[in-house]
Amino acid sequence: MSQPKPVLRLHPAERDDIADLVTRRPVPGRGINNVGAFLFLNHHGPQTYKPGNRGLPFGPHPHRGFETVTFILEGDLAHRDSAGHESIISQGGVQWMTAGSGLVHEEVSPEAFKRNGGPMEILQLWVNLPSKLKMVQPRYVGVQADQIPVVESDGMKLHLVSGDWQGTAGAIESLTGVFMTWLEMKAGSRIAFDALAGRDVFAYVARGEVSINGTAVKGFNLAELGAGDSVELVAGSEAVVLFGHAEPIDEPIVSHGPFVMNTVAEIHEAYADYQAGKFSAPVNVG
Repeated sequence: MSQPKPVLRLHPAERDDIADLVTRRPVPGRGINNVGAFLFLNHHGPQTYKPGNRGLPFGPHPHRGFETVTFILEGDLAHRDSAGHESIISQGGVQWMTAGSGLVHEEVSPEAFKRNGGPMEILQLWVNLPSKLKMVQPRYVGVQADQIPVVESDGMKLHLVSGDWQGTAGAIESLTGVFMTWLEMKAGSRIAFDALAGRDVFAYVARGEVSINGTAVKGFNLAELGAGDSVELVAGSEAVVLFGHAEPIDEPIVSHGPFVMNTVAEIHEAYADYQAGKFSAPVNVG
């Protein structure tokens, strides 16, 4: 018999704008440092840029020791990195970057978006890597909306980014077996996930209102879940939910700026390697 994971606490995304970019962050926050392997979430927008705008402000910056998963709910996002890979991913698409041993990248608005303006909403999630993979060769995968399987059922669309769902494989194969999706739900629609015992579960309501195992969760809130093996979501209105789960990584987390490692010494080494220009390993492009 399934045991629903109770909602222990709700963590509202706190406003932390970056220049003229509307930004909210539920984790890390005052009441929570991470959700197991899920380390960080920035929710940019929703907002509308005017024509002749400067676009997103994320110029070249380094990462090491984890992965970034970026969901483009509205707008377009251009990616460039130190291995020379470039792409523009549009609304509904996802970028999955494994920083691994080190990569410098930038996430900016395409010239057309800066010229014409338009709506923009982006979620970026940081996912930890175990020590054995922190120095893995970097990788970048960018997928457009039509490359991501969509499972539809009774007013609900499950965009399957990684993992398996009812016999369907996600668009991207995670190095650590992460299941990741974003859900578009109409009022009254529902979905249940099981076999979650011992998994780190990430549930963030980006828009609307959803009941999670009987607890109402409004937009811009992260639900911290307790022990159990199942999660049921029921939409009280039109809603968008970021939902994922991962194997726990029972290792120390030492993070500083753009690096996430296991020890302070490894953080110092990351800064030294970056300053020495070592963050330009070849990227496997999928």
